[in-house]
Amino acid sequence: MNQHQNETYDQERAFYGEKDLVLKNCRFDGPADGESALKECGNVEIENCYFNLRYPFWHDEDLHISGCELTEGCRASLWYSHHVNIEDSKLNGIKALRECSNIQISNCSINSPEFGWSTDTIAMSETHVTAEYFMMRSKHLLFDHVHLNGKYSFQYIEDAVFDDCTFDTKDAFWHSNHVTVRNSVIKGEYLAWYSENLTLINCTIIGTQPLCYCKNLKLINCKMIDTDLAFERSDVRATLTEPIVSIKNPMSGTITVPAAGQIIRDLEGAEGRVIFTGK
Repeated sequence: MNQHQNETYDQERAFYGEKDLVLKNCRFDGPADGESALKECGNVEIENCYFNLRYPFWHDEDLHISGCELTEGCRASLWYSHHVNIEDSKLNGIKALRECSNIQISNCSINSPEFGWSTDTIAMSETHVTAEYFMMRSKHLLFDHVHLNGKYSFQYIEDAVFDDCTFDTKDAFWHSNHVTVRNSVIKGEYLAWYSENLTLINCTIIGTQPLCYCKNLKLINCKMIDTDLAFERSDVRATLTEPIVSIKNPMSGTITVPAAGQIIRDLEGAEGRVIFTGK
């Protein structure tokens, strides 16, 4: 392996096309303001490095990034790269991780608008995220203990599983397909409109007008807190453990709930059943 330690680089394409590379305690910063430091590289280990220049990891294969900081100035940091492991790092630049595949992220802090677009196969665990349009149009997601604060998250995603997560995000899961969320808290307005094959198990849902225009929607032992006008025009099968504020025009299926403040039925053809358990 070609090793570099305790060095600073600011030139354009500092390590372009290199293979079998180890970088430790290096800085990518300086007056030359060079881009694309590690473009077209393969089998690279990066430890405790600092990145403040644009587009460092494009078209790379087999990256292991640990203990690193990518600043706000390190925009569009990972594009078109595959087989990447990122751990114990801070990812702060806009548009990180786009058109990538086979990604593992653990114990990281992410503050990156438009993060993860069109990514295929990503596992994320024990990570805090602040982002807008997070993971849009991505597929094959496996998230565990992820805390997200943002807007417009998980739009158009496919084939995803989320366990023990906390999401505070407006308009999450719009147009998503084949998504399962377990043991999680989801807070935000207009949850999962136009989704298909969404299953929520042992979840807490907070916020106005959730789960409308859905197809094959399932809720199993969920709580809905401060949720009004829920399930409008949806095909839904739900078992709720606590009362709900209001339900509006479920199109088909059955909603089982202890009580509801209001049931609104003013749409012809909306025939979803509401069954009260009286608990």
